[in-house]
Amino acid sequence: MKMLINSPETVVADALRGVAAAHPELNVDVERRVVVRRDAREGGRVGLVSGGGSGHEPLHAGFVGYGMLSAACPGDVFTSPVPDQMLRAASAVEAGQGVLFVVKNYTGDVLNFQMAAELAEEDGVRVERVLVNDDVAVTDSLYTAGRRGTGATLFVEKIAGAAAEEGAPLEQVAAIARRVNESSRSFGVALSPCSTPAKGGPTFDLPNGEMELGVGIHGEPGRERRAMMPARAIAEVAVSAVLDELVEVAPADGPVLTLVNGMGATPLLELYGFHAEVARLLEARGVPVARTLVGNYVTSLDMAGCSVTLCRADAEMLRLWDAPVQTAALRWGR
Repeated sequence: MKMLINSPETVVADALRGVAAAHPELNVDVERRVVVRRDAREGGRVGLVSGGGSGHEPLHAGFVGYGMLSAACPGDVFTSPVPDQMLRAASAVEAGQGVLFVVKNYTGDVLNFQMAAELAEEDGVRVERVLVNDDVAVTDSLYTAGRRGTGATLFVEKIAGAAAEEGAPLEQVAAIARRVNESSRSFGVALSPCSTPAKGGPTFDLPNGEMELGVGIHGEPGRERRAMMPARAIAEVAVSAVLDELVEVAPADGPVLTLVNGMGATPLLELYGFHAEVARLLEARGVPVARTLVGNYVTSLDMAGCSVTLCRADAEMLRLWDAPVQTAALRWGR
């Protein structure tokens, strides 16, 4: 496999050096692997910290900045960061109002963020944790007990980040983050496997002419494999799977935030064409769409494919979604 890297051993450090060079508004500790807003402690805000394995960019470091995350902890490729990173991030953003950890439901992340929370609390830092578990494809996987955390992480980080920016207390920021997660559902599709720098080749086998329905962001198996289908048929599977689970979220006729997310190697030409099918299906089913994002936000290295995330958004969520944000990967209104 051809990759634009120096070596597998330095790929994360090299990427962080690139982030530092491109975004002087961030403090990037390359050696300790922590990315922090330069103004993280100003204004006495609640701090928002997230993190996870590298390879899902722009998640999470790309979402550090005004109106979103205070800090992010990148681990090795597809590997959880360690508690020391999370503790260092919490200490860097603590401004007297406490810290919220946003944790995707993968076993390593859950255990390490729990340990970091306990250590931070021993140091006198109040910590709340929110677990993101929006994937409807499978209940358990190679990496999780329970549902996987995927595209809803973006919704949680943006909306909770806006609440923190407004000065909401820790309990309120955590509560809105949990509401967003509980109101969100996702389903992913892979058209090709991903390739890690360490392996230098595909991490799983997906024969030509086949696709994986319900894939995870590390390439974990989904519900089934099928022969390749047109975009309209794939959208039908994904949207149906999400809406079947979203019926339990009130109000049933409420508007949704829509994310059509690329897995890393799918061109925007294809993603927008796919979104046209998603929008058609939602309109046909009487689901009003309040806001839409299309692009690569929660990726899986060079995997071809996409995911659909819908969030049943109330008036407060929409207001916070529309609030200004300025990060490397998401920005509007400022």
